[in-house]
Amino acid sequence: MKVRELVEKANLKVFSGEKGLDNEISGGYTCDLLSDVMGHAEAGSIWITLQTHKNVMAIASLKELAAIVLVKGYKPDDDTFLQSNKENIPILGTDAETFEISGIIYHLITR
Repeated sequence: MKVRELVEKANLKVFSGEKGLDNEISGGYTCDLLSDVMGHAEAGSIWITLQTHKNVMAIASLKELAAIVLVKGYKPDDDTFLQSNKENIPILGTDAETFEISGIIYHLITR
């Protein structure tokens, strides 16, 4: 599934990184601890988090993640927004709780 399909099916907001909406999703990772994501997330994954600072972009780029989903109505910091556009890694958003959106995304990408 491509990121743009997930945006539509999960009713996600696109904050930035629109050029990466055709990134292919191969899995997902839900975590707010950056070192854990760096050690365990796989390339092509969607990262579900409440972290909004620029360091999330460093991890997403290093791990070649497909996109980041911010939960609970969080929005990316300004420098995170700008870096997302440079890296072509979309930052998406939802008002849903982490547990809820993780389940929704899991079902959508494993079908």
